[in-house]
Amino acid sequence: MNMTDSSTSDLSVVILAAGKGTRMYSNLPKVLHRLAHKPLLGHVIDAAKTLNPAHIVVVYGHGGEQVPNAFAQPGVRFVKQEPQRGTGHAVAQAMPLIPLSGRTLVLYGDVPLIRAQTLAAVCASAQTLVVLTAELADPAGYGRIIRDKSGKFLRIAEEKDATAEEKAVREINTGIVAAPTKALAGWLMSLKNHNAQGEYYLTDIVPRAIAQGMNVASVNAANLWEVLGVNSRAQLAELERRYQHEYALRLMAVGVTLRDPARIDIRGDLHCGQDVEIDVNCVFQGKVHLAEGVVVGANCYIKDAEIGAGTVIAPMSVIDGAKVGPECRIGPFARIRPETTLAAHAHVGNFVEMKKVDLGEGSKVNHLTYLGDATVGRNVNVGAGTITCNYDGANKHRTVIEDDAFIGSDTQLVAPVRVGKGATLGAGTTLTKDAPPGELTISRAKQTAIAGWKRPVKNKAG
Repeated sequence: MNMTDSSTSDLSVVILAAGKGTRMYSNLPKVLHRLAHKPLLGHVIDAAKTLNPAHIVVVYGHGGEQVPNAFAQPGVRFVKQEPQRGTGHAVAQAMPLIPLSGRTLVLYGDVPLIRAQTLAAVCASAQTLVVLTAELADPAGYGRIIRDKSGKFLRIAEEKDATAEEKAVREINTGIVAAPTKALAGWLMSLKNHNAQGEYYLTDIVPRAIAQGMNVASVNAANLWEVLGVNSRAQLAELERRYQHEYALRLMAVGVTLRDPARIDIRGDLHCGQDVEIDVNCVFQGKVHLAEGVVVGANCYIKDAEIGAGTVIAPMSVIDGAKVGPECRIGPFARIRPETTLAAHAHVGNFVEMKKVDLGEGSKVNHLTYLGDATVGRNVNVGAGTITCNYDGANKHRTVIEDDAFIGSDTQLVAPVRVGKGATLGAGTTLTKDAPPGELTISRAKQTAIAGWKRPVKNKAG
């Protein structure tokens, strides 16, 4: 379910996104670095929206207005934390923007792979402070979950303040918590910064909740990768591969064959019918739909496209913003640009480029051709080296080729121009006027043989 302006939820979400990301060595705020072509913060906002919250507040800081400018959208508000004085201080900046009734979930803008199911579990208990935890073989750098002998939650020990015994604990705090908003606001007001960092820790709300007699519960993340944050380019690359691996598993689970699940990149939404086959090193961006039985060859790039059932896309092809009908053949080395539509059984071959073209059913454009701003009818054959001359230096003009026409090789169609139904254009024709239907049209210089002509001979002294 997506968040709407009319949400009746009593849940508020606060996303902390003020960090600079020093180890990224970048002028771009850390949360704007991209994973699967989407900013890290975008992944977190999308996960939050699945809970249908009434309010989403992003706390930003470093990078000036870059963060709010990148995410101007209904239902998401921004507040600046300046100076940055810790996680508790950051959450406190958001409290004036949310009602004290209901519940608040705290997320992090650099933890992009958190799943909606996990967040729902954290938010399930209405009158409890819930902390999302995880078990790490090497917990260095994380706050530790400290419990008594019966397993009851006591506190969270930040590593810089932890004893040697506490540092040996492997259960760590992910930073993600949910609590009754009114209680959270009170705890935040009482935070102290008597610690090694001189900061106001959000984790210090735990002993305050216990002191007030509130139950403190924990939810353990089912997958460690869900709670991993990004602090360096190397970590960003690691999470990118994890994201792609998980997406690949989902595709294979619904009947998609991936020749190598480690060599695919989905940067948006890829929807596939059954028995789709995808070879290695393919990139899918934006919204892409591959119908049943589509085959995609190696090293293809497909963006914002719809591909019909049974179509085969040969290696090294680019399809961007196009709609391709069923049983088509594309490539290799074809480029199909935006606003192009291919009807059923159309063929687009090697080194062919198309832009704003409607290619009719059964038509073939197989070799070394550029078609731009053109309407091509059914069962048309376009020969190698054909060009639509659609641009006069100021404006674009359209070419129309009617059904059953035959366009000879090395033809230039100077738009605006029309080729009639069943017409034939001889090879080498430069068409500047409409070609009548059913007739042969040809324009070429008269062939001449010059008797006695000798090929020049290279000067040996040169």
